[in-house]
Amino acid sequence: MTENLSENELLRLRREKLEELRKKGIAYPNTFRRDSLSSDLKIKYSSFSKQEMEEKSIEVSVAGRIMLQRIMGKASFITIQDMKGQIQAYIRSNDLPEDQYEEFKTWDLGDIVGIRGKLFITNTGELTVNASDIEMLTKSLRPLPEKHSGLVDTEQRYRKRYLDLITNPESLEVFKKRSQIISSIREFFVMKDYQEVETPMMHSVLGGAAAKPFTTHHNALDMDLYLRIAPELYLKRLVVGGIEKVFEINRNFRNEGLSTKHNPEFTMLEYYTAYADFNDQMSFIEQLISFISERALGSTKLETNGFSYDFSESFQRISLKESVARKLSVEESELDKKDFLIQVGKKNKIDNLDKISEGKILFELFEKLVEDDLNTPTFITGYPKDVSPLSRASDSNNNEVDRFELFIGGREIANGFSELNDPDDQAERFRKQVEQKTAGDEEAMEFDTDYIEALEYGLPPCAGVGIGIDRLVMLLTGAKSIRDVLLFPQMKPKN
Repeated sequence: MTENLSENELLRLRREKLEELRKKGIAYPNTFRRDSLSSDLKIKYSSFSKQEMEEKSIEVSVAGRIMLQRIMGKASFITIQDMKGQIQAYIRSNDLPEDQYEEFKTWDLGDIVGIRGKLFITNTGELTVNASDIEMLTKSLRPLPEKHSGLVDTEQRYRKRYLDLITNPESLEVFKKRSQIISSIREFFVMKDYQEVETPMMHSVLGGAAAKPFTTHHNALDMDLYLRIAPELYLKRLVVGGIEKVFEINRNFRNEGLSTKHNPEFTMLEYYTAYADFNDQMSFIEQLISFISERALGSTKLETNGFSYDFSESFQRISLKESVARKLSVEESELDKKDFLIQVGKKNKIDNLDKISEGKILFELFEKLVEDDLNTPTFITGYPKDVSPLSRASDSNNNEVDRFELFIGGREIANGFSELNDPDDQAERFRKQVEQKTAGDEEAMEFDTDYIEALEYGLPPCAGVGIGIDRLVMLLTGAKSIRDVLLFPQMKPKN
């Protein structure tokens, strides 16, 4: 028995077994080919009776990792795990070539094996492969986490995602769902006649969002470049060029802290539609999320983290100013008074109140006081112009822009707006961003001369949206941390 051996002793024993395989010339072969997967076999044959399976005499080849063993004298059972699930195999000495059974008894949990044999139904009703030939494909040199508790240490699950996927079926299911969600996004946009594109991930000019970038250096050109914080300005150049319905599923990088909502590298869906405004995009997002939920979850209804959602219903819409006024229990007109904003800002520990604009104070109050409580799907509208340098100004209020953010479950899911297509107005906003950067705002944008030139050729009236795919996956899978939906989240080095 190996239960009481130290990890070093277990590693030594497994390496000795590997050396025996090497001596025989059968270590790490790559000639076995499977023809069946566990769940496919179960779906097709589990309803058959024991007699029907015997009459059919179905030969299969399966392969996977040993997850359970019941080793007995001349006959044993093992359970192997493949990409679709698990299936049991019956290993009997009399059914195997000479000496195979004795070799089989030296196999360990975690070993990857190939099995050929006939399907049958056990007396307990379990579909099983009666092995006629078995083969060691990959010797596992390290023991898997204890089988009953799995890999339960959260940090280890993130650092060693491969072990998490092997031992925790619910984690594997999250990433299957993530894949389905992204596939359904593509399906929806293709159905709506959008063109998918790829834009640069290294930018020479910082822009597209308010964020601190990662900076790198291109040796051949001897110039600094920024890892992309957003693809926005490139995508709008494409709308200028005539790709009037365009989308990109992209990786963005922002040099910010780690939290349950933030990872410095993340996935976004960003798309633009000519001859549409921000109201059109809000309706479009409702359709999109309903479609994704139906495709990935099989329903537009979702119950998660104590809340119930029906994505077939329209989402709530409320202005940013109204949401803050409600939270403070004051009239909206109070939020037009700078002295009042500064007073409330001090109370809520907002930094640099003497340097930032009234719109910025209002926006930061919203982030501190309101955002986390927006559990019902809610579009927040009426954003201040000075925190929205790429958005079209509102026709009814020149201090605001035609912009929205969508919040569900207390998290921002989407940000969208009618695009600013006046090159002179955009140039002036860029100049103000440069002033803010000079004053010390590390998240302010730079002046993008080429983008202004593109606007001078003519950007049609349009609206664009960015949707955080990681947060959308969190919502639809019930994950409480962004790290649970990223295969390899950013982690602080152990040392």
